[in-house]
Amino acid sequence: MGRLLYACTMLLVVSGQTAKVPITTGSPEARALYLQGRALNEQLRAHDANAMFERAAANDPTFAMAEYSLALTALTAKARQDHLDKAARLAEKASEGERLLIRAQQARANADPAGTMAHVLALVARYPQDERAHWALGNSYLGRQHYDQAIAEYQKAIAINPGYSAAYNSVGYAYRPTGNLAAAEKAFQKYIALVPNDPNPYDSYAELLMKMGRWEASIAEYRKALAIDPHFGASHVGIAADQMFAGRHAEAIAEAQIYYDAARDDGERRIARFSQTTTYLDEGSTDKALQLTEQQYAASRTIADTASMGADAVAIADILLDLGRVDAARDRYQQAHDLVAMSGLSADTRQNNDLAWHANMARVALAEHRVAMARTEVAAFLRGAETRHNDARMRQARGLNGLVALEEKQFDRSLAELAQADQQDPTVRYAMAAAWRGKGDPAKADELAAQAVTMYILPTLPYVLIRAKARPLASR
Repeated sequence: MGRLLYACTMLLVVSGQTAKVPITTGSPEARALYLQGRALNEQLRAHDANAMFERAAANDPTFAMAEYSLALTALTAKARQDHLDKAARLAEKASEGERLLIRAQQARANADPAGTMAHVLALVARYPQDERAHWALGNSYLGRQHYDQAIAEYQKAIAINPGYSAAYNSVGYAYRPTGNLAAAEKAFQKYIALVPNDPNPYDSYAELLMKMGRWEASIAEYRKALAIDPHFGASHVGIAADQMFAGRHAEAIAEAQIYYDAARDDGERRIARFSQTTTYLDEGSTDKALQLTEQQYAASRTIADTASMGADAVAIADILLDLGRVDAARDRYQQAHDLVAMSGLSADTRQNNDLAWHANMARVALAEHRVAMARTEVAAFLRGAETRHNDARMRQARGLNGLVALEEKQFDRSLAELAQADQQDPTVRYAMAAAWRGKGDPAKADELAAQAVTMYILPTLPYVLIRAKARPLASR
């Protein structure tokens, strides 16, 4: 889980030049604490890492990378932005590599994948012998679904430092969407061998076993992670997902409750409640799912976390739209948009929020069978995505165009658009199933519906909502 992390490394001098990204701090204590936090963060122990970074920043208030790392491990969206803003202010006195890492994270926070890529490419060009620079570039390629390039960068990181365990974790995740599960399994097993006393290697391998549909074996690996660190909440979430996929929804809810009861902060509690929300949706208990999400919205409002409030409002709207409560869904999408639009968040964040509004309004228009309006909204969304060079948004726009064509019963055009959408998105597979059914090929349609059901990824709202629709078709 959580494979997209970013970090720098210690200073190494080669022929008078730094081969690695330097760490800029005048405090030996801050440096030592930072390195401990970085090691914890690379093994996905964000809560423990955050505590180390807090101490590093307290020892040296001018330490830009401590603030950067606090942003990576922040418990709330508001804290994440606050620390990233502070890191940017401190970056002037940091090294070139540190500035590039901070700028890359700013671009990522602003939904600017092209900007992120530009900064990490510059990082690798400046520090070609830094394994973490190649790791950061691999993560950027992976986020843009450029899997072969991601794998190549992770392999470069491993060639530089064969003991760099995080690269084995990441390359395992990069192999998964290519369908090369054997290579993914080999990478995760090497990861376990390198750091057998860390919880995340077992968690990552468990997630692969989940994808293979091997629920009990997956749960056993998650239990190994929890035996090492009882607070490794990601494994509770994974076990809950395995139980859900196995049809044991009560057990899934109970597992997430264990995580919630042991949670050390609001961030962990949010994750536990989201796990329960997706499980309730998967079993058809929509009212309970809505109730939990409303509670999360109220909790976010209590701490004035605007970004989380917006995300919670969108989640509520998505559930309402799926229920056919279109007017109520529109109101919550409007609420989410207005929260961000009137906030003090960055201009890029507000622009991305405006862009998302077009996508949401396209979905509302389709629910009302207003095809012309949907087409107009998707066109505006696609233009904005292309202007921002946002691959993910462009794939999303193609998926929406596929839904518009499906509504018009233009099945071949729908399939052509959907072929350019995100093939890792279960909703795309389900839409393709509907198009093939429209073309008069029920066998192909049922096959694609089954693929949507059996993706077996960690649950998201779109996935569990689609599973409910696709299961009857997949079981025929």
